[in-house]
Amino acid sequence: MLEFHEIIIRLILATILGGLIGIERESLRRAAGLRTHILVCAGSTLVMLLSLFVFHSYRTYTNMDPARLGAQVISGIGFLGAGTIIRDGNTIKGLTTAASLWAVACIGLALGVGFYMGAIATTLIVLIVLKIFSKFEVYIPDKRNTMNLKLVINNVPGQLGRVAEALGHENLSILNITLEMEDAESCRAALFLKLRINSNENRGNIVTLLSKIEGVFQVAVL
Repeated sequence: MLEFHEIIIRLILATILGGLIGIERESLRRAAGLRTHILVCAGSTLVMLLSLFVFHSYRTYTNMDPARLGAQVISGIGFLGAGTIIRDGNTIKGLTTAASLWAVACIGLALGVGFYMGAIATTLIVLIVLKIFSKFEVYIPDKRNTMNLKLVINNVPGQLGRVAEALGHENLSILNITLEMEDAESCRAALFLKLRINSNENRGNIVTLLSKIEGVFQVAVL
């Protein structure tokens, strides 16, 4: 049987590792953010701890497979992932968040059985994929004619006009635009754009163009 401190360590690690991935998703205002990822990771860890507890408690009475409960977590996490996937015209949003939830569930299962190195290494890989690989995606040739962007802008009169004017000079059409307040004290807002672009358009150039506009603090491809 596991000692009490070992159980607490595994649950705390689940909170930390799940929270690290959740912070990245929360920073992009995804449907499943910090709390959701922590709950999934901690819950998965508890399931594996429960499996080990049941196995050690009843192994003298019957043959039991401690992995069976964990297997149900892997299949059951699908309903949460499905809730984060949204279809917007010809675009599917939320697949990356759904995949991160599934990965967090697996990390929790690994922590539950004490596979610390595997859980920590997987957390680092997931964070690298989410934070760093997204910066290179803009340079991958893409035959689709739409592009989704998030801009952190200075929410002052004329700012949207500057963005629209810069896009207009490049013959880029805005298909959809959404503005959300991000920081009321600093007057910063999150501007979500869906653009129609040419199939041979260099997406990296668009990001560079928008980054140079006065009052634009950050540009991210979604």
